Amino acid sequence: MTKRSSVFAVLTAAAVLAAPAAASAAPTAPTAGGSSGSSASKTGVFSFRGMNLRIPAGWKAYRDGDRVTVVTGKCQRPEPFASNCQSFWVFGPKAYIKVPVGGGLLTYTGEQQFHPFSGVIPCPFNAKTSWFPGEKATSTGLRPVGRGHKARYAAWPNQCVTNNGNRRTMSFTQREWLLPSSKILVVDVWNTPGLPDVLKRATWS
Repeated sequence: MTKRSSVFAVLTAAAVLAAPAAASAAPTAPTAGGSSGSSASKTGVFSFRGMNLRIPAGWKAYRDGDRVTVVTGKCQRPEPFASNCQSFWVFGPKAYIKVPVGGGLLTYTGEQQFHPFSGVIPCPFNAKTSWFPGEKATSTGLRPVGRGHKARYAAWPNQCVTNNGNRRTMSFTQREWLLPSSKILVVDVWNTPGLPDVLKRATWS
């Protein structure tokens, strides 16, 4: 595969590819929502660095240090950038800001797409293919994340290609919400239904 010259934000590859984090993660506890007499949809509250998200009861959060995988469907291994895990990911500053690599520090600013390391990453939908990131965001701007908070939003085009790089198997978009003051990064590659609204309705403590 052709190497890219862009500087990626870096997590350690060992942390990303290590054993599942589910054992050390506490799934969110469902709570009833609404005040009407009729049956209301059950939701759970997921909190991270003062940000509180009301999420469907079927979504489960798995925390591993300064990173969280919020599983929204079928998942073989609840970790960021793991293949075949319907989820979105939430990172704190230790996971994306000034991460040591190669004797230096790399910092994610939102100007380039977020990836855990600059090597080959399996496609989110098929571990037998490789993730080939695009060079330019197709959509950028500010997006609300609760009252008084706005995230730097970017949507990045990506492809899954065969490991020899000769054939594209599918395309997808990586969506990112960066809250620089709160030091929170939300990343979604599954086009999770309702996620923008969940973020828009966030509360802060």
